[in-house]
Amino acid sequence: MPIRIMAGITLIAHGLPKFYDITGGNNFFRSVGIPSELFIPIALLEAIGGLAILFGILTRIASALIVIEMIGVIVMVKLSKGFVGGYEFELLLMSICITLVIFGPGKISIENYILKREIFPKGKQLYQKTFSSKGDIK
Repeated sequence: MPIRIMAGITLIAHGLPKFYDITGGNNFFRSVGIPSELFIPIALLEAIGGLAILFGILTRIASALIVIEMIGVIVMVKLSKGFVGGYEFELLLMSICITLVIFGPGKISIENYILKREIFPKGKQLYQKTFSSKGDIK
């Protein structure tokens, strides 16, 4: 849960400021070869997806979308800069989101509190069927 909360806060902190300089963001996207039309959807994904992850609602969907975004950021913008000072942050955030896709939001989440279950519990079950308790592939 602490990792989910920190990932949510981090995404919100990166998403909301994008709305302060939409023109600059559009220009930056264009300069790195990303269509500027994707700027607003990505800012919304980070802000709304961050809220979803923070509160544990639709966590798997939001996390999967963030994984896709982070792959795009790494490939389109950060890969040429190397690991340190380049794509290490995006790789870490992507790893956290992959973990959230697999294991879900956890017991302290809106999904669990309201529904008394996770909305999409399959990822955790698939992981448990694939790997033994020792972490070995079955």
